[in-house]
Amino acid sequence: MAVAVAKRRRVGGGLGSERTREALVGYGFVALPMAFFLLFFIFPIGYAFYISRYDWQIFKGPFVGWDNYRTLYHDSVFWRHAVRNTLVYTATVVNQAIRFRTFFRAAFYFPSLAASAAVAAIATYILASDGLFNTILGHLGYHHQTAWFAQQSTALPAIIGLNAWTTSGTIMIFYLAALQAIPIDVYEAAAIDGAGAWRTFRKITFPLLKPGHFFVAVVSIIGALQMFDQSFLIGGASGGPNYSTLTTVLYLYNQAIANIKFGYGAAVGVVLFAFIFTVTVIQRLLFGRAEVA
Repeated sequence: MAVAVAKRRRVGGGLGSERTREALVGYGFVALPMAFFLLFFIFPIGYAFYISRYDWQIFKGPFVGWDNYRTLYHDSVFWRHAVRNTLVYTATVVNQAIRFRTFFRAAFYFPSLAASAAVAAIATYILASDGLFNTILGHLGYHHQTAWFAQQSTALPAIIGLNAWTTSGTIMIFYLAALQAIPIDVYEAAAIDGAGAWRTFRKITFPLLKPGHFFVAVVSIIGALQMFDQSFLIGGASGGPNYSTLTTVLYLYNQAIANIKFGYGAAVGVVLFAFIFTVTVIQRLLFGRAEVA
């Protein structure tokens, strides 16, 4: 009897019990990733908000409270060019159509493997005034003599088309994985009931892809809102010509690095984070419930 009671005590409670040791091992495995997440993700967000309330240049400056945010609120370059270009780019890239034919899978995905600098360099030659694209348009009867990246009205659409081409392969992989997760039995039952291709897609495929829609929408919008590299490589740090390729992250770079206004740049980053977080929550409300269901 005493042995049984002691055994129950070792199993049920105390620092040396089996349940406690299992819990400690589990917390030990979680501790390192959580510490990494807190150090490299949560802490930078809090620190960015902290320095955004100072006139922080190379060294810590005077406390200015919400003045950086007030200045940002009235900053016409930020709202009329950086935010507008970012939203136009996001709305266009996210709505690209993806095909799922086996023959084209590799062709769609290969551009995703290339570096942004290499893609931008190749596109600069293709879309030059005497480049391949203008040559083809000339043979088709449309004469465009100006480089696409050098003209205000065509610079941003050219970057949008370039990024839609390079990211379509990644989006295709996400959707392909979601399609392959749909049970075959569902399609067999629909075929037995006499459902056509369009009805099967509308009633079965599209609703069951809602978890995929949520993931793709979140990844695509976050990536588009953070677009920096190709705008910087093509339009330069100023987002030229005439701010036509200026994005929010590029504007943040200009304020924090080029102008050495770390406090104001941090304010831009905090506003961008708040916008991305809000958009992600909205997408979760629209699509995320299907994942649980």
